[in-house]
Amino acid sequence: MSERVSFGDRVVAAGFAAGWKLVPLLPERPTAAVFRFLADRVWARRGKSVRRLESNLSRVTGLDPGSRELRELGRAGMRSYFRYFHEIFRLPSMPRDEVVRRTHVIGAEHVHDNVAAGRGVVLALPHMGNWDQAGAWLVGVGHPFTTVAERLKPESLFKRYVAFREGLGMEVLPLTGGDGHNFGTLATRVRKGGVVCLPAERDLTKSGVEVRFFGAATKMPAGPPLLAVQTGAALLPATVYFVGADWGIHIHEEVPVPEEGTRQEKVAAVAQHLADVFEKGISEHPEDWHMLQRLWLDDLPPGREPR
Repeated sequence: MSERVSFGDRVVAAGFAAGWKLVPLLPERPTAAVFRFLADRVWARRGKSVRRLESNLSRVTGLDPGSRELRELGRAGMRSYFRYFHEIFRLPSMPRDEVVRRTHVIGAEHVHDNVAAGRGVVLALPHMGNWDQAGAWLVGVGHPFTTVAERLKPESLFKRYVAFREGLGMEVLPLTGGDGHNFGTLATRVRKGGVVCLPAERDLTKSGVEVRFFGAATKMPAGPPLLAVQTGAALLPATVYFVGADWGIHIHEEVPVPEEGTRQEKVAAVAQHLADVFEKGISEHPEDWHMLQRLWLDDLPPGREPR
């Protein structure tokens, strides 16, 4: 059965294809200015995604909905989001040593020490900053890793994203439409002392773990906590943000797995600990949190899950 693709999806796919082809050929400062201009235009139009971003940021910061301060934070958030896209178009042509040199990392030893000891690592990240650049840094310092990618539409765009990430040195598993054994593959990787990186603050599978996040209920993916509980891998929360023209990564201390309780209870405790760490990281860099979708359960229409 052929894939049904909307005109809008085709336009987006064509835009990404042009971006990866053309942006690296052009001077960086003018193209960065164009992406900031586009971000400001999108922000000024007050579309659904911008309103949702500002609603989410209101929960995170406590700023009043509709306030000038919240709107300015929303504009900074859209600029950060568009900066991410500008950078991913340039990233394949950026020398690996430049990526490493311009990345300022707190807690890198948590990865290095566990891998050196032969213990697998699960890095869990919220959707912040430039997570693909953070992955390029991780590969650049000697830790190729496995990740899971949401299946984008159209298929051509998904394939381009996979090719982009594989070109940076990542192994990419599709969230849906693969062989159905993602968890087993990830578990095998960490049991062999490898590294896995997974987005972890928004559930996309409808089987997430309920947590309290900024004072309200939401669901987080079960995968990262379950990998830690089942395999004994070190679960390391990481927050990613921009530092001037460079990048920052904070790799936090390992999330402990409780010694007592059922597997379900252990997974729930680990997920809540992750949520608590993410709260701190997002609060420190709210403009770099790219959450333009509904997240909290009380923001959803009755009977619906986050999408």
